[in-house]
Amino acid sequence: MRAPFHSIYSHGFVRVAVCVPAVRVADPAFNLEHTLELAWRASDAGAAVALFPELGISAYSCEDLFQQDALLEAVDDAIRELMMESIGMSPVLVVGAPLRFHGRIFNCGVVIYRGQVLGIAPKTYLPNYREFYERRWFSAARDADFDHVTIAGNTVPFGNDLVFEAGNVPNFVLNVEVCEDVWTPIPPSSYAALAGATVVANLSASNITVGKAEYRRDLCATQSGRCICAYLYSAAGPGESTTDLAWDGHALIYEHNDLLRESQRFDDEEQVIIADVDLDRLAQERSRMNTFREAAGDAGERVSRIRRVPFHFQVPEGEIPLRRDVGRFPYVPDIAAERDARCYEAYNIQVHGLMKRLAATGIQKIVIGVSGGLDSTQALIVAARTMDRLGLPRTNILGYTMPGFATSDSTRGNAHALMKGLGITAAEIDIRPSCMQMLRDIGHPYAEGEAVYDVTFENVQAGERTSHLFRLANFNDGLVLGTGDLSELALGWATYGVGDQMSHYNVNASVPKTMIQYLIRWVIDTEQFDAGTNRVLQSILDTEISPELVPAGEGEPGEGPAQSTQQKIGPYELQDFTLYYITRYGFRPSKVAFLAHHAWGDRARGPWPELLPEERRNQYDLATIKRWMEVFLWRFFKTSQFKRSAMPNGPKVGSGGSLSPRGDWRAPSDSEATVWLDELRRNVP
Repeated sequence: MRAPFHSIYSHGFVRVAVCVPAVRVADPAFNLEHTLELAWRASDAGAAVALFPELGISAYSCEDLFQQDALLEAVDDAIRELMMESIGMSPVLVVGAPLRFHGRIFNCGVVIYRGQVLGIAPKTYLPNYREFYERRWFSAARDADFDHVTIAGNTVPFGNDLVFEAGNVPNFVLNVEVCEDVWTPIPPSSYAALAGATVVANLSASNITVGKAEYRRDLCATQSGRCICAYLYSAAGPGESTTDLAWDGHALIYEHNDLLRESQRFDDEEQVIIADVDLDRLAQERSRMNTFREAAGDAGERVSRIRRVPFHFQVPEGEIPLRRDVGRFPYVPDIAAERDARCYEAYNIQVHGLMKRLAATGIQKIVIGVSGGLDSTQALIVAARTMDRLGLPRTNILGYTMPGFATSDSTRGNAHALMKGLGITAAEIDIRPSCMQMLRDIGHPYAEGEAVYDVTFENVQAGERTSHLFRLANFNDGLVLGTGDLSELALGWATYGVGDQMSHYNVNASVPKTMIQYLIRWVIDTEQFDAGTNRVLQSILDTEISPELVPAGEGEPGEGPAQSTQQKIGPYELQDFTLYYITRYGFRPSKVAFLAHHAWGDRARGPWPELLPEERRNQYDLATIKRWMEVFLWRFFKTSQFKRSAMPNGPKVGSGGSLSPRGDWRAPSDSEATVWLDELRRNVP
């Protein structure tokens, strides 16, 4: 039975838990009791995996007590009881225990699910240096000349070559390794990941020394990144022996190099940290990165020996809300500390792209249409910085505002004020006479006085502006700088050919509207220009986004734009969200809607970029999200690709990608949107 829409298990997520229980050294009954308490907490939360520390049933710091029959037998009893108690639990339990097989003791990760031991993973690499002395007590995985063992009367797989595969949950494949294994040049989990494991659980004890915690983070982050997997890590906490060592209870959950959750280190209390792992994301990344598949081929012999242990996972019932931070603006950092670095990189990528293009052509002048809107403002700032970097005067930027039939006083005034503030060569060309001539030539009703404001009426103006810019570039030996952004390209919100879709070079081509707004706010906040210019920039930010091609009707105010782009094609903040997850990860529309509702459904939940004013902090219900996503899917997949297939050159700026046919996005211009629209309508209530 399919989980409900508002459950993570309907959208390619699994919930994982990392547990740090209190232990007593060589007291399996006490340790079992506390393991069970945390296991039930993970189960009540609807977890699919619950990881515990290395040797947690006995405690890690038993030393020569590991060779005592009484202790080993008590561990066996505890495992049997844990198996019985697990019957009603939701997660796969991964617990650490010293187990004796065929006269040897192994440091094991025991994988238990609903009353059964699915398999046992012995530690591969036993540290025997500095404070570690594990070879005194344990045998390594390679020392085992058997691949199955009997535990609690059942024969189960044994080895470091096991992956546990949930046949009914796509991409849910678990692998287990133990502590030191991830410290080695080639961790066993690398081969497991190449064989399909998406979730790696590392049972660790790992005593703490100064600086070691950061090293653990680095290890887990890089292993999760290289292997394109989720990496769960649990270190021993309160109760281990402090005869010679100390323990900090460090638990970590990473997903493809991103830290999802981390425990409070040195806490006196037991802890369970929980995160929702996006299996779809991992599968998408692996399918896109051909080098991952090539690595699997190069390690083919080792990968082919990985054994698969199938099991059926009982998906927790009911609504299970997402426990995961989903930023409202995937192209924009929520964290203030990242702001300067992100803006610095974005601007310099744009500037360096334009510098190279000018150097390659030998051109020293830029021609740009300045509308008083966001996109031309961003492009103009980039042009000004480019001239500064090249040691050329800003007067080499030839800026033209070109009022048409619907240009408002506010945008026209902002355009002139911005050009003056940046010190460029500024001019104005009224395009209405040339537009009227064309409208007369083609027999358009507006030329006869009729108020017909169709797409031809709009595109005549857009075309005249672009035509003027190209001829001005010819006349002045200049380069036409494009201003259209990634969001407009995605939605096809541009006039093709002789229109704003075309230029000699476009620095905004892979910068979405929400990021352009953020970059301009950052320019104001960091006071990169004088107070007067900053006031103009703020006015531009406060102005309604509009193509300004259709004039206001009688009785309507004429100072501001008469048209609203977002009333036609949807809020850019929602459409940029959809754009990111559709193009970057290829997610199905229902999943994107689920994520969007989590991010945008409640304005009080989660952080906001600090520069976004309180009155701009919106929220949207699921019906609104679905409505505008339909618009996006139709425009993106059905009607707009031909414009992207002929887009001018421009630098890729963000990891979210570009829509250049020479880069991230290559698609036919005559495809259908049916499968995306059907999926959305079928699966989003």
